[in-house]
Amino acid sequence: MTLYQPESGYCYNSDSLFLYNFIARLNPKGDMLDVGAGCGIVGLLVARDFPKVRLEAVEKQAEFVAYAKKNAQKNGIDYMIYHQDFLEMDTSRKYDYIVSNPPFYHDGVQKSANEMLFNARYNINLPMERFFAKVHRLLKPGGHFVFCYDASQFALVCAELERAKMRVVEARFVHPKRERKASLVLLHARSNSRSMMQVLPPLFAFEGEEFSEEAKDIYTKAGTNSIKCKI
Repeated sequence: MTLYQPESGYCYNSDSLFLYNFIARLNPKGDMLDVGAGCGIVGLLVARDFPKVRLEAVEKQAEFVAYAKKNAQKNGIDYMIYHQDFLEMDTSRKYDYIVSNPPFYHDGVQKSANEMLFNARYNINLPMERFFAKVHRLLKPGGHFVFCYDASQFALVCAELERAKMRVVEARFVHPKRERKASLVLLHARSNSRSMMQVLPPLFAFEGEEFSEEAKDIYTKAGTNSIKCKI
């Protein structure tokens, strides 16, 4: 998949590819909303692989909306993207899946002066409580919320999901290396679920100085070709 990205500012990374792979395990179908779509990578990869997915997206940064539209057109994917803040999104639509690689760095992290990076990285732009409450309102009964977050905030995420009447049914921690602590957690939550959580085997991004075999397989499966340019 060819993906155009800005020449400077925020670009997708392995988090998006690992999230795409985590979503793909669920064999998704039906109405899907990609929240904070950026250049569109997560939703477009899923829609490419699962033709029964009807994809929509929401992104508040105009530059990213333009890239996402171009990427959908380039790859022949039917796509509706809303240029607005997800928290202000006024719709009666309900979705089977809501997916997101949201801004998740917390208040204590030094913030970037770059506006695009600031909006894409820090959860002050998408506060957890309001984010999850909005997701619940837009999910169909029993719908799926699949996203990634900072692993160090896992307990807070679970608590806020419960407050929003959702529950984590699957979690997978991502470690840079076997000897390093988890930096990311992949989460599958469901609306009004009473299921117990399954903690899946961890994903290790690197073995030594090389990508792990699983990470290599995910990159190969995604098959992305990034082109940085102005549009």
